[in-house]
Amino acid sequence: MKLSNIILKIVMPLALGGAILYWMYRGEDWKTILYVMTDEMDWTWMLLSFPFGILAQMFRGWRWKQTLEPVGERPRTSVCIHSIFLSYAASLLIPRVGEFTRCGVLKRYDDVSFPKSLGTVVTERAIDSLLIMGITTTVLLMEMSTFGTFFRKTGTNIEDILHRFSWAGYFVAAVCVIAILILLYFLLHKLSIYNKVRATLRGIGQGVISLKDVHNIPLFICFTLGIWLSYFMHYYLTFFCFDFTEDLGIGCALVTFIVGSIAVIVPTPNGAGPWHFAVKTMLILYGVQDVKALYFVLIVHTVQTLLVVALGIYAWMALNFTSIKSLKQSYYV
Repeated sequence: MKLSNIILKIVMPLALGGAILYWMYRGEDWKTILYVMTDEMDWTWMLLSFPFGILAQMFRGWRWKQTLEPVGERPRTSVCIHSIFLSYAASLLIPRVGEFTRCGVLKRYDDVSFPKSLGTVVTERAIDSLLIMGITTTVLLMEMSTFGTFFRKTGTNIEDILHRFSWAGYFVAAVCVIAILILLYFLLHKLSIYNKVRATLRGIGQGVISLKDVHNIPLFICFTLGIWLSYFMHYYLTFFCFDFTEDLGIGCALVTFIVGSIAVIVPTPNGAGPWHFAVKTMLILYGVQDVKALYFVLIVHTVQTLLVVALGIYAWMALNFTSIKSLKQSYYV
């Protein structure tokens, strides 16, 4: 890997995420955070959220297998799921590398065409993006009255909110936007290189149009809804871990979940930094004290990231005991 690629794909995301986290938590008393985790936090709800985090990735694996079938690829279900687990863990090291990682796993273990599988990943991302846009619009309309009530009761207006942020807060937001634009530029640049290879372009095209030939559309829809419902429950249950978030309601959870989902577009490991900043900002809007909002986003993100790491390690170990299929073997396993 060239030095420029290392800087772009590894050093810059780590530096950006680390800088935002340092700015947010500089001067914080880490003993207090540890006390919150050991004496004030209800870990029962955190543990109850884990199955949903695991299930979300399993739904994604099942859905991916379904989208590969119309293009003539039939990988094993277990390999699909393990590849998803591993892809999320890999993205903690190099943001956005997970999509290529899972395609590489299927190529290695089930000889699935890399271009075709990459095309289905593009299809999945497009479907997820449309769903998130729809959910975002619905949630904002539902919560508009909540924001209005908040402004009336507190006498707050938009200018007051804007004045609460320091120049550093605006700087962080600007850096996140610039990082997204840089990511889009390099993705388009890479895509232009791939487009020079006819076979790759054909494979990606087949993957993208595979959705129209999915045999069981209702099942595909159930998998898609299951993914995002599981993600939400994985996040929402953590509200009940803390006395300062347990009464905020599902509306607040939806708003902060959507904002956090959008923030992870910024290329940092698992959205570290931008996710903290975005969710903490929205929690403050709902009346959570600044310092408590900081505790919430740090603890929740850290624990959920450790779950991703654990699943990645499990998948790596499981794949080491998985046979590599030859072309003559049946794909129906």
